[in-house]
Amino acid sequence: MSEDTIRLVTIGRILRRRWRLLAVLTLVGALVGYGVSVVFPPRYTASASVLLPGQWEERELLTQVDIATSSSVVDRAAAKLDWSGVTGTDLRDQVTAKAADGNIITIAGSAETPRRAQQLTDRVAQQFVAFAARIQGGASGADAAAGPEALRKQVLETNRRITELAGAADPGRTVESVQARTALEKLRTSLEEAMKKLEEADPASDKAGMVVMGPAAEPTGQAPPTRTQLIVAGALLFLLVAIVGHLTAARMNRRLRTEQEIAAALGSTLLGAVDVPGEQRATRGRSGGARATLRRLLGTDTRWDVPAPQRSGDEAGRRTRFRRVCARIRAQLPAPRRLLVVVPDGDELALRAAGQLVAEAKGDPVLRVVVVPVDRPIVPDRGTESGAVVVLSAGSWTAEELTGIADACADGRHEVVGIVVAGPVRARQGRTPEEPPDHATPALAVRGHATGGSA
Repeated sequence: MSEDTIRLVTIGRILRRRWRLLAVLTLVGALVGYGVSVVFPPRYTASASVLLPGQWEERELLTQVDIATSSSVVDRAAAKLDWSGVTGTDLRDQVTAKAADGNIITIAGSAETPRRAQQLTDRVAQQFVAFAARIQGGASGADAAAGPEALRKQVLETNRRITELAGAADPGRTVESVQARTALEKLRTSLEEAMKKLEEADPASDKAGMVVMGPAAEPTGQAPPTRTQLIVAGALLFLLVAIVGHLTAARMNRRLRTEQEIAAALGSTLLGAVDVPGEQRATRGRSGGARATLRRLLGTDTRWDVPAPQRSGDEAGRRTRFRRVCARIRAQLPAPRRLLVVVPDGDELALRAAGQLVAEAKGDPVLRVVVVPVDRPIVPDRGTESGAVVVLSAGSWTAEELTGIADACADGRHEVVGIVVAGPVRARQGRTPEEPPDHATPALAVRGHATGGSA
């Protein structure tokens, strides 16, 4: 699979063959999500809207958003709330604001209870309106309104004085009096135009009077992420990590899968491929106890990254394959033909194939099965045997491990005369009494380290 494209069938195979492990990991993820929800208590969020009358540019609205969450506004709100042990600094992370369509600033406050969230939001909205009116010169500020009003009074007083001066001047008897009256009327007109422009340019005339559009509603549900969301997120996260971990491990898998690659790693020729009923197991060594029981319960003792075993034709067809392998061995070696059958330790499928091979050989050639540990392979020294046949299953061993077995055979002065690759198949139901059992016990099976030899 290391060079294959990841397809949906691969995901389906993981779910089908690892569903127990995935179910356990999903449950663990849900428990982790629940633990996170306990550590971080639930929060509630209330919101209030503030309307800004008049024409506002986008950058001005963004400025108002910053003002709504500034320390000046939040500190004033904290002082009005007077919560025990809570300062403006503590509330600053619990208040947010954003600009909405229609010159509306939405203020949101979060707290551990719905009531507190509502109170916090209302106070911040009120303090924002008051603070904005103060700095913008709104109608609520008496000092801000005093300046334009005083100017209007001075203009009225000036107009009155102009009228008095025009009446006191000689009514058109001399040129100087006519010029004076004309200059006074021009001054009156200029003052009126200036006052009109001042009123039109007054920023308080169209941007004052911010309004809170009603009190904040008390929240009825928790703010995300809720406890349920954290539990579901934890379960999905662990499930996704488990699937990605399986795919990554399969991508990084360097075990040889083809018969040509196996033959090249062992430096010998392929004698044939045989079928063995049963599934290919994932165990690399013989272990028992609690660990083996746990692997069986979780389903990790079965390989998931290999296709499902195909249905076998019948027992006679499987035995024919073994007999043909024995015939090829007899054709290659002169009599007497005595060989070691080398099986990697932990390859249960190959061990059963070796036992069936011994049964089908019927003493010609004479086969002796040895189980060789892969981490430190040791093959018995050459005695009466004239070579070795390696029996193994595809997709279980790397090139380095098979090279180690070949070197161990060479150290024991055994030439690897051939390779037999065992593949799993699904046996048909039912068997006639004269047929041998599928799970034939490998006769003459010994451990590779039982006699001499060096790794």
